[in-house]
Amino acid sequence: MNIDHHESFQHMIDESLAGAISADRERSLREHLETCAPCQEYLRASNRVIAGLGGFSFEVDPTLNARVFASLKLRAQQIQAAQPSRRRWVSISLVAVVLTIGGSFVDLQFGDLIGSVFDIQRTQVQQGLLAFWIVPSVCVLLLFPLLPLLSKAGTHREEGSL
Repeated sequence: MNIDHHESFQHMIDESLAGAISADRERSLREHLETCAPCQEYLRASNRVIAGLGGFSFEVDPTLNARVFASLKLRAQQIQAAQPSRRRWVSISLVAVVLTIGGSFVDLQFGDLIGSVFDIQRTQVQQGLLAFWIVPSVCVLLLFPLLPLLSKAGTHREEGSL
């Protein structure tokens, strides 16, 4: 018989032992095994290996689970401590509001000066400031209070996937 032929039947034997073979292929395998000594030997050897693995066991240190859980708990506490507190988020948000309002006010007050330096009209300066300073600043201000919530949602999503 061809060696490739035996190899394909050996794959079928492996599939059969794993319980992943169709009924037609299993019937074909049984017919082949009735007349093929090398494949019969392969099946016997495979069965011996599987039987030998049944008595195989590991010895694990009983304190391993406790150490793993303690390590995970410590890491969770470190992550929690590294996250800014609610009070800090409020303080940062207030500073951002003050800087945005102050910067916008100063820029709008000096619109004439900026216009004369660059030889553009005051309305163009105000439109530019509105488009490139005030609107982006307001967007950041609106996003800033949401950051802690988004951070918590990401943390809960990561915990759920573990």
